[in-house]
Amino acid sequence: MLHPVGPLPPAVYWRRRLLVLGGALGVLVGGGWVGVAVVTPDESRPETVEAGATGEAPAATAALDQLLPSLAAVELPTAVPVPPSAVTPPAEATAATPPPAAPVSGGACSDDMIAVEVRPEVASAASGSKPTFDLVVTNTSPVACVRSLDKGLQEILLIDATGNRVWGSNDCFPEASSDPRTLQPGESVVLPVLWGGLSSAPGCTAARTTPGAGAYVLRGRLDTKTSADAPFTLT
Repeated sequence: MLHPVGPLPPAVYWRRRLLVLGGALGVLVGGGWVGVAVVTPDESRPETVEAGATGEAPAATAALDQLLPSLAAVELPTAVPVPPSAVTPPAEATAATPPPAAPVSGGACSDDMIAVEVRPEVASAASGSKPTFDLVVTNTSPVACVRSLDKGLQEILLIDATGNRVWGSNDCFPEASSDPRTLQPGESVVLPVLWGGLSSAPGCTAARTTPGAGAYVLRGRLDTKTSADAPFTLT
């Protein structure tokens, strides 16, 4: 062992032995150091571990931030306002308009329950003559009703082509009476009015003259109910 034998010079075999011996010593020394390092705790390691432990949450949070963007950065859709006119109220909330009350039989005849008309006995008359005009009141409702036909409530006007009032039946000879009538459905009452052939003014305050020949219209009234205009001609 101490005297190497071989074809090579003895120095070569000694060098090989030294290399093997050095390698074995290195392995022994390294293994011992590793064992000591494992057994002996490192004072600086807790700080590293603690720092790593406390840093795990931010690292995880940062990773989540990359995968899931912040809700503040997400643009939510804007609600479109609905105009009040586009909202349809429920059918049950819409109040139905009550029908008008039906007329009561035997009650008063309102203006919408009667018709008033002027009918001249002749379509034309000579200037200065004394024609008669009929004021016709008709119950147009489906029930009987009562209407006052007092003389003071009746009136017929004569109006010329320019719209000027020429004569009124109540101007110079007004009459008063009490004449409530029960009118059956469809019943008409004819109230004749005689014209003296002269002009007049309310209260009979103006001089009375004979209207000239021309086209005129007659307009009748029973209290607050008026008639349509009826043509009349003076020759």
